[in-house]
Amino acid sequence: MTRFPFVAGLMLASASMAQAEDLPVLTVYTYDSFVTDWGPGPAIEAAFEEVCACDLEFSGHGDGAALLARLMLEGPRTQADVVLGLDTNLIAGARETGAFAEHGLEIVHDLPIEWEDATFVPYDYGYFAFVGAAGDAMPASIEALAASDLSIVIQDPRSSTPGLGLLMWVEAAYGDRSGEIWEALADNIVTVTPGWSEAYGLFLEGEADLVLSYTTSPSYHIIAEEDASKAALIFDEGHYMQIEVAAKVAASDQGPLADQFLAFMLSGGFQDVIPTTNWMFPAVLPEGGLPEGFADPAEVGEALYLDPEVAQAVREGAIAQWRAALSQ
Repeated sequence: MTRFPFVAGLMLASASMAQAEDLPVLTVYTYDSFVTDWGPGPAIEAAFEEVCACDLEFSGHGDGAALLARLMLEGPRTQADVVLGLDTNLIAGARETGAFAEHGLEIVHDLPIEWEDATFVPYDYGYFAFVGAAGDAMPASIEALAASDLSIVIQDPRSSTPGLGLLMWVEAAYGDRSGEIWEALADNIVTVTPGWSEAYGLFLEGEADLVLSYTTSPSYHIIAEEDASKAALIFDEGHYMQIEVAAKVAASDQGPLADQFLAFMLSGGFQDVIPTTNWMFPAVLPEGGLPEGFADPAEVGEALYLDPEVAQAVREGAIAQWRAALSQ
């Protein structure tokens, strides 16, 4: 048997490895669920590598709010070129660090609000909601939930963007009564998890009646599992809107490649996979619209939202109220 085909194969493999090693690497820090097999990471990685002549590496680090803390801890030694997974409740503080560079893009989007930020690029949005069993009689407000016997799992606002979003939701809906609401809600809380994945997993395991998630979460069960047993509670006071963003790290040595990735985020190669992988509303609506069975953003009624500077101003006080209520 001739060895030539085998030798040729080895030579081709070696050449491919050498070429791969020569490709520039773009490192994107993001949250854990983004890089799972069922998340958007794998499809986006494949699509971007087709156009970038690079090696895109996603690096998962907990939940969204933990990303900024990690970047600050690493300082100029960070391996991150882009951070993907902050949101509007965090970007005022993130901007103050000086760790991010402006993107230079003209952003065309389908967000429900105007967007003129020169540093942070939006890639999806959603509305926080408590998710439970479909068909059950459920409270119609956070205050009514606090007065009920229903058990809930939430996320830590110091490490999780949904956890912080719940604090902003209570703040936007109840203002001066926020502390009172948290005191009433405290005995409903079974546990507080570091991030969304852990909380949703506990809910699915039956550890609580409800979990803090998104109005779009039941769409996953309907579309991916053909399971209509989950529903988002729609509250009279409205639902707090989250806009997720990415930004280029100022210390990155892959600036042009980071810019290319940020521009790619607003294209179909990125946006089209968001609804059925990240289970959020895309920042740019796909040409074919949202998938059949996907949630309608109009279902939330009133959309609650705090400007980034306002969210930053009330954040520490809201966390202090939350901690005080849970420690009683």
